Amino acid sequence: MSVIEKKTRNTVQKKIVLDTLKRFGSHPTVDDIHAEVKKTYTTISKNTVYRNLRQLADDGEIRKVSLPGEPERYDKANVRHYHFQCKICGLTSDIEIKYLEDINAAAMQKHGVQIDEHEIVFRGVCPQC
Repeated sequence: MSVIEKKTRNTVQKKIVLDTLKRFGSHPTVDDIHAEVKKTYTTISKNTVYRNLRQLADDGEIRKVSLPGEPERYDKANVRHYHFQCKICGLTSDIEIKYLEDINAAAMQKHGVQIDEHEIVFRGVCPQC
């Protein structure tokens, strides 16, 4: 396979993975996305899905959501924002409030560290539970 063919194939796979992520209403895991992609593209591997999600996140097209004790999740929204996680059903959803840049500056000033971003996860019970 030539370099051009490989690049084209990866671009097609990346588009398939991104389009699948965009159809989810929540924040799916690699397993969730892989299961959905395999319904149409039966030969795609979990490693291919994972690699493309990581590349999309590295490129800033999507965001990786890391929650303690949970598998990585992916978010189609590529802007900094906060999340809510239901402690009963595990639903992870966006909290649409202003991202607080001032927290970064305050922490940097007090502790002398460089902070690029922060994450806040609100936990509680969702309306469905």
